[in-house]
Amino acid sequence: MAIMGLTFCYGAYMSEIYRAGIQSIPGGQMEAAKSLGMNYFQAMRFVILPQAIRVIMPPMGNEFIALLKDSSLVSVVAVADLTRRGREFMSTNFTPIEVWNMIALLCLTMTLFSARIVSWIEKKTKAIER
Repeated sequence: MAIMGLTFCYGAYMSEIYRAGIQSIPGGQMEAAKSLGMNYFQAMRFVILPQAIRVIMPPMGNEFIALLKDSSLVSVVAVADLTRRGREFMSTNFTPIEVWNMIALLCLTMTLFSARIVSWIEKKTKAIER
């Protein structure tokens, strides 16, 4: 149920991000595509969405990283993740400081790695500035 809850919650956030990104493109872009003889789907595919992706990427990356962090909340409902595995390991070995330091380092590594990937994708999709 927790995984389904996270799916619905972040699905709603992502759809709102896409909606806002598409609406941020000026209406003249759709008119220009239609004047070139494109139908609605062609205009969205070839004109609107490529421009909207550049606007969508930063908040989408933020939501991905937030989802990565929020996934530790589902450990409360017995879904195996780092914090739950850490508690299980700590209860058998009685080394809490080492376990929590390792969990913190793993979470930090995953978050930084995800942020770097998102940054790289943003640079690749950035418009050429003149």
